Amino acid sequence: MKKKILVIDIGGSHVKLMISRAKKLKFTSGFRLTPREMVAQIKPLVSDWKFDAISMGFPAPVRDGRILSEPKHLGKGWVGFNFEKALGKPVRIINDAAMQALGSYRSRRMLFLGLGTGLGSALVWGNYVLPLELGDLPYRNGDIIEDYLGKPGLARLGKKYWQRDVEHSIVQLKKSLIADYVVLGGGNAKRIDQLPKGVKRGHNRNAFLGGTRLWQIDPGTRQPRWRIL
Repeated sequence: MKKKILVIDIGGSHVKLMISRAKKLKFTSGFRLTPREMVAQIKPLVSDWKFDAISMGFPAPVRDGRILSEPKHLGKGWVGFNFEKALGKPVRIINDAAMQALGSYRSRRMLFLGLGTGLGSALVWGNYVLPLELGDLPYRNGDIIEDYLGKPGLARLGKKYWQRDVEHSIVQLKKSLIADYVVLGGGNAKRIDQLPKGVKRGHNRNAFLGGTRLWQIDPGTRQPRWRIL
């Protein structure tokens, strides 16, 4: 029987809950949101939804399904938190940009860049997903790149100069990672008026497909179809 998956996409501004591409809810996150508070808000919202398992996209480094460090834009207490016990279902956790990248992927070698509160990033090819932390790359004036490409950069620079930095960075990152194409996701992707060559606009709803793909099994090996590196 095919599993019904609840997808939880945790961002610095909102937590989105999806049981299908069309059926979704969200609530505000932010610097004070802890995992216990998030679970307390999720439970009543999904009480009428029927699902077998949960996929969770999280805005911090994740390896082997474990959160490695506290997020920059949320509260504390995420590392080591037992989501399966708290939510009562099997849970698979992946970096939030990697989950959206997995849902955006179609073929060849794809670089995903998420323009949100910060800068999410992942590289996908074949059946491999490599989460990246490009937002921490050094940028001008001793800052990191997400200080310019993320939401604070947009507010500080204004749309014209923010867009210039985004377009320049996309071209350089695509070249550096030898990507065939770039998918631009996140809430601020729609603010780019004209996309550079080889860049496609993604959609936040692709996170749902990425979450369901986390539970796909290869019929030949009976192992997970997608390898998260």
